[in-house]
Amino acid sequence: MKTLVMGGGFGGIAAALRLRARGHQVTLVDRCPRLGGRAQVFERDGYWHDAGPTVITAPFLFAELFALFGEELADHVTLKPLDPWYRFRFPDESQFDYAPGLERMEAEIARFNPDDVAGYHGLLAESKALFDIGFRELGDQPFHRAGFMLRQIPRLLRLRFDRSVWDMVANHIQHPYLRRALSLQPLLVGGNPFDTTCIYGLIHYLEREWGVHFAMGGTGALVDALAGLLERHGVEVQSGRSITALTRSGRRITGATLDNGREITADAYVSNMDPMHLYGELLDPAPLVSRTKRRLARTSMGLFVLYFGTDRAYPDIAHHTIWLGERYKELLRDIFDRKVLSEDFSLYLHRPTATDPSFAPDGHDSFYVLAPVPNLEGNIDWATEGPRLQQRIIEALEASIMPGLSAHVRAPFFMTPEHFRENYQSVHGSGFSVAPLFRQSAWFRFHNRAEGLDNLYLVGAGTHPGAGLPGVVSSARVLDRLVAGAPEAA
Repeated sequence: MKTLVMGGGFGGIAAALRLRARGHQVTLVDRCPRLGGRAQVFERDGYWHDAGPTVITAPFLFAELFALFGEELADHVTLKPLDPWYRFRFPDESQFDYAPGLERMEAEIARFNPDDVAGYHGLLAESKALFDIGFRELGDQPFHRAGFMLRQIPRLLRLRFDRSVWDMVANHIQHPYLRRALSLQPLLVGGNPFDTTCIYGLIHYLEREWGVHFAMGGTGALVDALAGLLERHGVEVQSGRSITALTRSGRRITGATLDNGREITADAYVSNMDPMHLYGELLDPAPLVSRTKRRLARTSMGLFVLYFGTDRAYPDIAHHTIWLGERYKELLRDIFDRKVLSEDFSLYLHRPTATDPSFAPDGHDSFYVLAPVPNLEGNIDWATEGPRLQQRIIEALEASIMPGLSAHVRAPFFMTPEHFRENYQSVHGSGFSVAPLFRQSAWFRFHNRAEGLDNLYLVGAGTHPGAGLPGVVSSARVLDRLVAGAPEAA
């Protein structure tokens, strides 16, 4: 059976490997110069930067891909557990280490509010209940049949899925800063904590179950290890090529046209592209259900990502630092609802040199700083606002946790939502495809088996189970179930 995988992010790579292990003849086409999707790698003046995801949880999902071919992940890349997982810096300059070990967490929480220690245990217990159902039971189950979704409703009602992540956290935690720190996880998958269904509260327990890791050499090293696995086992990879159109006849895709005019035909097609792009710009006409979902969909926020090196080290900066500004709920409203660029911000600061010094010259550091911003529906002039935001971020970090920063910055550059639209064909320049609202989750999300088509499948952030590395890699596990039961796979 001949299969074309369109898009080489982690979902597409995982899908290509799983289908190859089943004996498919697999071709993978990706428009970026190297595999990985958003997980590209940049180098400027000796400073290296992971362009995309840097937080690795549930490492067994990657180990599974190597095990399909009798190989060991550890033979190809080293995943190092981090400690702390994240360091939070609050507006009053206090810090909170979100770290492994329950006793340490209890001590950290008690510094802010001793009464919240018991509340955290309650939060973790609720997170485990969500994890057991949402990740272990349903994370790799297809949701393309309405009946399957309806059978889950009683359990979801017992878990109060109608609540937001913020509501869930606030029910257990009283201190305002701890509420912020413990409700941030939806932002890692493109959601507003005040709108995102509490199902995504399972991330708390997922992190406790397997920890938070960093791939030595960066996420790019993990991509390179997977690329080697593809090559060793006969998957044809074509990088630097875009899919410009899909042709269909009735309920089947009959071909994919590349930007060089070549057409590729296959028995099955797997899309790792943004479903909004797939159904709005490649398929004409797309199935009615898909067009309707696209028209009603709410996309995730955009991202402003600033990369730079420093000609000195900042040893007090943790590998992952969450720098929170004065406003929280109102800032998120500006980003997600009003879609305006505020004067203030909150930041995620990545310092890979805290763990892997090879990212910068000796005695130097490498950084990227991510700021959630409105997507392109906000109509922001990034040619003007990009350089201005870069300067404001550097000034804010210099005034707080990185003294003298402006004098030590080297080789800075940035990406805006416009880059996400141009480089990754992300509709509205969103950072994570469609937002993780309940009305856009499970059956309501874009299906892993395309609506109205018999040989098109979807993986990646915009389909079930959702964004984030565990989500996109798990979407290929869903595909495994679908292809195994598809008539053409018999």
